[in-house]
Amino acid sequence: MFMTFLLSMMILILSMIIMMIANIISKKTFMDREKNSPFECGFDPKNSARSPFSLQFFLIGVIFLIFDVEIALLMPMIMIMKISHIISWFSVSVFFITILLVGLYHEWNQGALNWAS
Repeated sequence: MFMTFLLSMMILILSMIIMMIANIISKKTFMDREKNSPFECGFDPKNSARSPFSLQFFLIGVIFLIFDVEIALLMPMIMIMKISHIISWFSVSVFFITILLVGLYHEWNQGALNWAS
């Protein structure tokens, strides 16, 4: 019992010493202007909340959500592959992925994925 307590205390002290040394050696600053702001999304929290919002940022967020939902819908299809009819499973999967790729192609042609502008 005493040895277990002694070993756990030694591990605790050693890990605290390593964390303190890493904190001292670290070159990362914690007093950054962006780190002190309430959120790190590129807005200045000291300015008016009525500033114009980037439509590009919104479109990229929507595209991310669409592909996130796509993964959530494709995962069960992978799970039921063995118990379903392979032709119907394949046709539904190809149809679903085709709709997503056509939407992605449309967004690309509209310029929503143009990062440089």
